[in-house]
Amino acid sequence: MTLEQRNRESQLVERVAASFDDAPDERVRELMQALTRHLHAFLREVRLTEQEWQRAIEFLTAVGHITDDRRQEFILLSDVLGASMQTITINNEAYGDATEATVFGPFFVDGSPEIELGGDIAAGASGQPCWVEGRVTDTGGNAVPHARIEIWGADEDGFYDVQYGDGRSAARGHLYSDADGSYRFWGVTPTPYPIPHDGPVGRLLAATGRSPMRAAHLHLMIQGEGLRTLVTHIFVRGDELLDRDSVFGVRDSLVLDFEPRPAGSPTPDGRDLGDRTWSRVRFDIVLAPAAVARGEG
Repeated sequence: MTLEQRNRESQLVERVAASFDDAPDERVRELMQALTRHLHAFLREVRLTEQEWQRAIEFLTAVGHITDDRRQEFILLSDVLGASMQTITINNEAYGDATEATVFGPFFVDGSPEIELGGDIAAGASGQPCWVEGRVTDTGGNAVPHARIEIWGADEDGFYDVQYGDGRSAARGHLYSDADGSYRFWGVTPTPYPIPHDGPVGRLLAATGRSPMRAAHLHLMIQGEGLRTLVTHIFVRGDELLDRDSVFGVRDSLVLDFEPRPAGSPTPDGRDLGDRTWSRVRFDIVLAPAAVARGEG
């Protein structure tokens, strides 16, 4: 590359970055100027062709077209690029023994049904029953009473309720911890499943030789007064996909033993499961102070 060409490219970067100098919001100015420099650095490093630029525009347009109020393809794209997980890592700094956060995913829905402690969120979702129990505390070891615990997961066929399109609400719900921070509920034993791969993100994965499969997991979101909201998963120990989860969501500390129980064995709450096998897992949750959500305090 000639010196003249290099200068032309460098001068363009500086002109674009300088165009944001008068942004009234300092943070907006910082974000846009950093984005400009990093984006142009990528373009210059790979020497992007005009045909590749056009294909990228077409790809992003397709991502937008398939996104609606039930499917968020942009979140899916962020997930498979590791951008979601990196953002979560930045914004949930390590603090004491606080439980680690992981990706939110595209299938959370507001307004889930409330269940009592020991209730069943399955609501007809297919799969092996799973007893989940634990305790919510802060990093000082103090119980967190009345913490809201939101749970959602896929059925044994790998689908969330919203993917069926018939308005059902299954394998989804919320409950509140009791006075000593303990909680318990019935759900569905997690199984591996693919992220939606019938759209542009799926085509991207196929083109790069990557699998759309996610390691088996259950989603939880926990909120306690004065504490950092935690969005996390629990994963099944022994799952062969733990080291190649398609959205990079696995944390070693979140891999737990889902203990199998044979048909006919007594359940913790006396529920009669007939001839069905079931599993159980314990997940103790530790919440960090709200002040450290973005590294404050």
